[in-house]
Amino acid sequence: MEISINPEYRQVLDEIKLHIRSSQLRAVLAANSELIGLYWHIGHSIVTLQAANGWGTAVVKQLAADLTTEHPGIQGFSRTSLFAMRQMYIFFSHRFETVPRIVGQLPWGHIRTILGKIKDVDVALFYMTAYTENGWTRPILELQIEQSLHIRQGAAPTNFSNVLPSPQSELAQQSFKDPYLFDFLTLSKRAIERDVEKQLIDHITRFLLELGKGFAFLGRQYPLEVNAKNYILDLLFYHTKLKCYVVIELKIGEFKPEYAGKMNFYLSAVDDLLRSDSDAPSIGLILCKGKDKFDVEYALRDINKPIGVSSFITREIPIEVKGQLPTVEQLEQELNELSDGKE
Repeated sequence: MEISINPEYRQVLDEIKLHIRSSQLRAVLAANSELIGLYWHIGHSIVTLQAANGWGTAVVKQLAADLTTEHPGIQGFSRTSLFAMRQMYIFFSHRFETVPRIVGQLPWGHIRTILGKIKDVDVALFYMTAYTENGWTRPILELQIEQSLHIRQGAAPTNFSNVLPSPQSELAQQSFKDPYLFDFLTLSKRAIERDVEKQLIDHITRFLLELGKGFAFLGRQYPLEVNAKNYILDLLFYHTKLKCYVVIELKIGEFKPEYAGKMNFYLSAVDDLLRSDSDAPSIGLILCKGKDKFDVEYALRDINKPIGVSSFITREIPIEVKGQLPTVEQLEQELNELSDGKE
């Protein structure tokens, strides 16, 4: 028997048509949660049909053709789209009887990106929640998945649980990553902290994106005067969710225990000079090219200010390669020689 004339298939097809018309009449088909709910229903219907009749992909192709014929003005019922609806239903139905509320908050294109790149439901829910908090575009979502944000988020070694009250300590922990990926930077092996600072500020949009939502940039080489002496903070931020100042110190080499003592001093100064009564305790983040977890643990153990230590990764140009790159003057000379040769 042909699929298109099978009574059970016709019943499901008619049911889907009715569901579509009902959504249109309520004028909510364009509403994202309603649309995703419709796609969930279609995915469930496809799985049910295939299981009951032992059908393969042919039923999806037939269903796509019939739905497109019935609703020529509505996009989204192609064979590829129907397979994605089926995939969404199978992916989440092992955990949820109906479409999860968080899923209904994402655009369909974002959901398809997640389904195509992630195989674990908990990881998928992490990125869906992150999307609702940050409002990422689809390319940014893809970038965060490719850079394994779910592994790096909250992974920085800190002393937050010892020096901050709950739930501030948990929120602070989740606000920092390890490592930070500054792949938009290009540094030589002889680069110094000032080189990193400058490039980070030159790429402030990418820098803030990597830091995460809530960081407001206040300044680079921020001056503080303590006991008639001048001190300089590498980078100063205010975190709008944590309601506190965040001091970031950059170190181009490995973490050293003395960095924690210096950061403790800076945080005391910021709390005295900048912090208001409504602000939470200031937080320090030491960004190093490398660190030993035991060194960090011992260094932070008896510090009474909240401090985290993270690594950062950049693109490096080896000195030997950089020295072989032509200068601007050399390029201009070669271009002039080529021009002269054509005359």
